[in-house]
Amino acid sequence: MDFFEQQDQAHRQSKKLLLLFLLAVVAIVLAVNGSLALIWIWASGGSLHSMHPGHAYPRGFFLTNTVLTLLFIGGGTMLETFRLRDGGDAVAQMAGGRLVMPSSQDLRERRLLNIVEEMSLASGIACPRVYILDKEDAINAFAAGYHQNEAVVAVTQGALSRLTRDELQGVVGHEFSHIMNGDMRMNIQLIGVLFGIQMLSGFGQELIYWSTRFGSSRSRDEKGPPLQLVLLVVGVVLFVIGYVGIFFGRLIKSAVSRQREYLADASSVQFTRNPDGIGGALRKIGGLTRINQCGSRIDSPKAEQLSHLFLGAAKPNLLSGLFATHPPLKERLRRVYGKNVDFLEADELYEEQNIPPLPEGIFGFGSRNIDAARYAKSKEQSLAASAGLSFGNQQQTQEQLAPELVGAVRDPLGASALVYALLLDRSDAQAYAVQIAILNQDAPAQCALATMLVEAIARLPRSARLPLLDLAMPALHMLSAEQGIILLAVVDKLIAADQRTTLAEFVVQTVLSRRLNARARRAGAIKFNALTELRTETILLLSLLAFAVGETGSAGQAFARGAAAVPELSIAGKDMLSVTRLDFSNVKQALDRLNQLTPLAKPFLIRMLLAGAGANMNVQVADLLRCICAAIDSPVPDAVAASYTSHHWAYREA
Repeated sequence: MDFFEQQDQAHRQSKKLLLLFLLAVVAIVLAVNGSLALIWIWASGGSLHSMHPGHAYPRGFFLTNTVLTLLFIGGGTMLETFRLRDGGDAVAQMAGGRLVMPSSQDLRERRLLNIVEEMSLASGIACPRVYILDKEDAINAFAAGYHQNEAVVAVTQGALSRLTRDELQGVVGHEFSHIMNGDMRMNIQLIGVLFGIQMLSGFGQELIYWSTRFGSSRSRDEKGPPLQLVLLVVGVVLFVIGYVGIFFGRLIKSAVSRQREYLADASSVQFTRNPDGIGGALRKIGGLTRINQCGSRIDSPKAEQLSHLFLGAAKPNLLSGLFATHPPLKERLRRVYGKNVDFLEADELYEEQNIPPLPEGIFGFGSRNIDAARYAKSKEQSLAASAGLSFGNQQQTQEQLAPELVGAVRDPLGASALVYALLLDRSDAQAYAVQIAILNQDAPAQCALATMLVEAIARLPRSARLPLLDLAMPALHMLSAEQGIILLAVVDKLIAADQRTTLAEFVVQTVLSRRLNARARRAGAIKFNALTELRTETILLLSLLAFAVGETGSAGQAFARGAAAVPELSIAGKDMLSVTRLDFSNVKQALDRLNQLTPLAKPFLIRMLLAGAGANMNVQVADLLRCICAAIDSPVPDAVAASYTSHHWAYREA
């Protein structure tokens, strides 16, 4: 199943989720009314047989109970959904995660960051921010966010300290599958739903607490139990009823999450070309669980609410198998290895994971072979002899990343200077002077660094520049809202310095706007069901692509190839727009509307653009396609990713 099918399935699963949610609400409302009715009779000193049905309860008793229950559930769902409006970061913080600074020099954290950066370069998506759950000794991880432009990856301390680099890479590959397959948006929606239907349990706990604070308020002549006891009983009943919400929560999660774990395991093997990565991690989880240790268990109070996000089962299963949020480990391992594989034994679970300090200059961005543990085992292994990690048909090559660029991509202000450096045009002396004046006025702290980074960027191949921007995204996301606004404003001014916008400038501007805009973390709405509804916008994009191809081929032929790929649109050669009509402001509006397409309609657009690009696309065309994919929340196609040279970057010796 590809990205778009997975997104469409997630969209359709939302209807299933809504139905189960409504069933849960009905069950909770009936349970609340029935329980409170019995409590009312008991508290009034009556009985079911002695009270007339018409006079047993005050007027509006059941209506009041129903309305209050619905307010609790609906209000809780809306409140939690609002709290999670910032996507992945909000979820990671809810789980108790600590943001790992891109500049971290802790060896285990650095290794994790290197793996995430590696996966980002290979997949062509913005590098996610990384969190560590410091208080969790289990082996577990999750990815969260509304879309791939603002995703985060969270890893437990246990995974960081117990797993080898290959195993940790397998776990990160599993989480990247969730990012690329469009799972994350539904997962966040599910958190809000589960919070709403489980809110009564929390309210019951509050009543139990307050019942211990009140003394008896009844005299001896009054009938029925004291208020303290009534509050206690109501609290206990609501607490128990709250577990109806947990029951339905498990049912909902088991309905939407188990199959996706199989897909993510398979994708991890595909990404890393190493079944022992994710397989070894799962075997360690099983081995730890078998000897009654932590396994994948999460101790956070939010574990139940977030259990569907995790790599492994965060809480013990209720009615094992039927309502489990994750497939059995044995079955997952069988699918990973193609045969039955046992868990690791106790003596295999505690291998030495101390990572010795590395010599300056050896820490790398890319290959799993540049690993501290492996370096300790083989100090004679040279960096140049390390084999690159293959992703599909891409083989990583060895390139040195200048120290100033390494520092820039890992520091918020340095990353800002890197963005400015990507836009400085030294080929036009007059425009360059205007750009420097803009930086001196609007970003004086980054001006000198930007002018220095221009030299380092000039030494990189053109195909490395957009991936470099992807690596800088975690640092850029650390900018405050005000700093982000300033950055985008300065970018606009730098582009406008020469009174024109080049395609390369448009690409950088579009990618930054999509990822740093205040709305970037919000979930987008679906308004169009077919590409035929956006024929004008499609022609505009195809015309832009055709002229980008025109530098090395025929623009007309490129347009015709793309049009022929989707005959349903009935696009002919005469529909191609002239260069003078290709206004980038119109292209931005077109991309915004195309991003509102239903998931299964987007592949037709990608197919058309790929056909227009042809087999031998130049870097300019590849950058444009990568930019379009970022703008419409689509993964980068293999054909586009293969056109880049996947560089293995490492620190350069001083």
